[in-house]
Amino acid sequence: MKVFVTGGAGFIGSHIVDELIFRNHEVVVYDNLSTGYECHMTSVLSSGRVRLVVGDILDYGNLSRAMEGSDLVFHLAANADVRGGKSNTKVDLQQNIIGTHNVLECLRLHGIGEIVFTSSATVYGEPEIFPTPETYAPLQTSLYGASKLAAESIIQAYCEYFGIRSFMFRFVSWIGERYSHGVVFDFINKLRQKPCELEILGDGNQRKSYLHVEDGVRGIFLALENIQESKNVINLGHEDFMNVKRLASIVIEEMGLKDVRFRYTGGQRGWLGDSPFVHLDITKIRSAGFRPLVPIEDGIRRTVRYLLANEWLLGSRLTGSTGP
Repeated sequence: MKVFVTGGAGFIGSHIVDELIFRNHEVVVYDNLSTGYECHMTSVLSSGRVRLVVGDILDYGNLSRAMEGSDLVFHLAANADVRGGKSNTKVDLQQNIIGTHNVLECLRLHGIGEIVFTSSATVYGEPEIFPTPETYAPLQTSLYGASKLAAESIIQAYCEYFGIRSFMFRFVSWIGERYSHGVVFDFINKLRQKPCELEILGDGNQRKSYLHVEDGVRGIFLALENIQESKNVINLGHEDFMNVKRLASIVIEEMGLKDVRFRYTGGQRGWLGDSPFVHLDITKIRSAGFRPLVPIEDGIRRTVRYLLANEWLLGSRLTGSTGP
């Protein structure tokens, strides 16, 4: 098939592109390179079966031209800063809702029959049921989560109107090689600046589930192969979880630091919209043959080692670096 991947130069997207090339598909990557990096795709670009188009999903004309002739769309391009919506209240609307609408209009225009969408566990707000099932009816606590849920709804409506098949994956936090933002990333940068003290948002007791990118990509393709419904909402997470204090201790161990003092900002949440506990019910994806193989602690250690070996990535958000 010819597969179109928005955000395909990013952390998760580039791993999906790797898998698509392994499966002998042709791929068009559409990415504005704001948080993605062409160097993530060095090996697949040399294969001759990947074409990179630099563009924004808000540029409908460019997006449509690039998508023409595709058989399947993976839509990953989005605002990835969960906290950013408080200071920029338009970013989630523009990138996550309007951007998704543009992608769907291109599918409709070109008669493309299938879309894979990366949603988020943030759509559950602060649930009261754990592990949280796909059927849980949430109240929203962040503009990011609200925008992802709205995008899911728009996709479902397009599926109903135009016969499009959809897979919408609600992710926990992913970790692993090419990881470019999130708590592990932030802790390493803080400790590089101040090796004797680590600021931890909230009280450090927040419990989160983390999924290694190898497991996540494998889960996506197992679902595509084994789940038959036309409209699919699927949790994709780990069976275990870890509190932030333990995660911080692992980062410190991997960096070889001693006697680091934790300084907490206080409260149960790291920021407005943060959920103190994220743990998803993965019964549906398990029915497709999935189970996570990488323990959370191993995944965190691998992530830290990768970032320490690729220091350019740690500084990229500050310097605007586009690669090593």
